[in-house]
Amino acid sequence: MWEQKASFVTRRGFLGAAGATMAAAAAGSVPRAKAATQSGSNVKSGQKTRSRKKIPIGVFDPVYEKLSLDEMLEKVSALGLEAMEIGTGGYPGSHHCPVAELLADSGKAKAWKKKFEDRNIRVAAFSCHGNPVHPDAKHAATDAETFRQTVLLAERMEVPVIVGFSGCPGGSPTDTMPNWVTYRWPPEYKAMLEWQWKEKVVPYWKDAAKFARAHGIKWLAFEMHPNFVVYNPKTLLQLREAAGEEIGANCDLSHLFWQGCDAVEVIHLLAKNGALFHAHMKDTVFYPENVGRFGVLNFAFSPEDLPEASETFRAVGYGHSASQWKAILQAYMDVDFEGILSIENEDPILPGEVGVERAAYVLKNVRNELLG
Repeated sequence: MWEQKASFVTRRGFLGAAGATMAAAAAGSVPRAKAATQSGSNVKSGQKTRSRKKIPIGVFDPVYEKLSLDEMLEKVSALGLEAMEIGTGGYPGSHHCPVAELLADSGKAKAWKKKFEDRNIRVAAFSCHGNPVHPDAKHAATDAETFRQTVLLAERMEVPVIVGFSGCPGGSPTDTMPNWVTYRWPPEYKAMLEWQWKEKVVPYWKDAAKFARAHGIKWLAFEMHPNFVVYNPKTLLQLREAAGEEIGANCDLSHLFWQGCDAVEVIHLLAKNGALFHAHMKDTVFYPENVGRFGVLNFAFSPEDLPEASETFRAVGYGHSASQWKAILQAYMDVDFEGILSIENEDPILPGEVGVERAAYVLKNVRNELLG
């Protein structure tokens, strides 16, 4: 049966077991978060305080799609950012990464990577968000091939994390469009959901994880996103248990805030289960009067939608307070998160580079406060 029970841990339970190392965490792994420990603690005022590590702040490159690679790197360098997440196809596109060229010519691949290294910017993740289990066979094959090419490029470039979506199949063998099922009643919806996982989702990702593992890629970071079968921590951990430990999370809290998740709780839960691989930095703002009228499934994607919207994406600090984001960064530090904080800007009010600059300002300030 696809729907096996994951080993869930509450935040309180996590903190109570803080001295234990995650059983699933491989020694020396790059993007995993480790269980909080007191090793390496500093003694201050008679109390132990764990020294905090500086987590790199980066940016996801589609926001700079109109700029050349060199122009983008100058912008990112000027902001003082330390890492990047680069699109290799699918929904993010591959505006700054000619995947086929870099796979065909090792010299071009080295030159491409050197542009980042010369500016002290780490290529920390490749992203190929798509739907490789789409009911349209051509669509699915295209996205599956993009994933395969991304794995090969990540192997060549020594990029440890691949970010994407779980995908969503149809609800039956004859469907031509995806069918996102979240509610199990009437009974046919439960049957569709079970069919999706058993026949499409788990078999594909078992094979995909095996392919990634064979090429040295151990961290496939799924963004928990509506309209895909992995849309919250529960479904993420279900797929990890069913398909393999290469499956983990891109923890984009903007999709979890509106579902009622507690950000700090989620970070500890994913880390305790060895499933925290990557982090998108994006906020969500709520408009209470419209939430009261229309509920939370009423998102705005453009300025024109805002008057009747219940919520929309915002730059970090423009939906939740800086103090809330400080607590979020502290949670990442508390679990020894080894990935990056990747700014993704989809703010309809502070578009493009402006949103990135505002988010970077908030993140750098709260990180500095935490580091002292």
